[in-house]
Amino acid sequence: MTSRPLVLGHRGNASVAPQNTLAALESAYRSGAAGTELDLRLTRDGHPVVIHDRTVDVCTDGSGAVADLTLAEVRRLDAGVRFSAAYAGQRVPTFDDVVRFFAEQPGFEMLLELKGEWTVEQVRPVVEALDAAGLGGRAVPKSFSLATVAALRDAAPHLRRGVLVEHHAPDTVRTCVELGAWTCNPSHVLLAEHPELVGALHDAGLRVMTWTPNAPEDWSRVVGLGVDAIMTDRPDRLLGWLDGGAGGAVAAGGAPQPTR
Repeated sequence: MTSRPLVLGHRGNASVAPQNTLAALESAYRSGAAGTELDLRLTRDGHPVVIHDRTVDVCTDGSGAVADLTLAEVRRLDAGVRFSAAYAGQRVPTFDDVVRFFAEQPGFEMLLELKGEWTVEQVRPVVEALDAAGLGGRAVPKSFSLATVAALRDAAPHLRRGVLVEHHAPDTVRTCVELGAWTCNPSHVLLAEHPELVGALHDAGLRVMTWTPNAPEDWSRVVGLGVDAIMTDRPDRLLGWLDGGAGGAVAAGGAPQPTR
């Protein structure tokens, strides 16, 4: 249990820059966050790209499922213009782009969510790229898919790994332990309903990194529970709030709702 949790961006600093773009990652780094979470999906030709949704429709000017598009097709899309005209021209990053970015930011942590189910063979190139860049000690690959976490365990037993959890299950702690997880990442909504989960996970030797509280009342609750890290769309404001400064104020209109 820690008195002050690590602050981690969620898809970068997604409140001020288009999520999962290099601009959002750069903004999270400049905010003073300890690291950031980002999402990986595989293209039709097997290349990992940084995007959250199954389709490109919401965050780019294109349409279609990521799994149905080639890397070249995904790279032609504009991933910034729908967020703001100021970010027009931002691209969906490749995993190689991300590796280069983190290699240039010493100490910045990477929480890497693998979306969907990945096999050992699909996981292995990601692991090899992390190790080749010297990022293994700063990366925590994770997934909602237990099959993917198992693939991470088998492909890279030396890496810390995490289990993402959205819904209550009586065997959550046991499952995390059996998978050799380093962290369990429950929704902050789940922790509001089952605050005892934090203590149970800590007793089992697991870190607790919660997602995605974006308002002071939610930050206060999870800090009080003793979580080890908070993933938020507003890392700059959370840092200000933890410091007791004006940066903790949330702009009128409310915070975006947490999403997987």
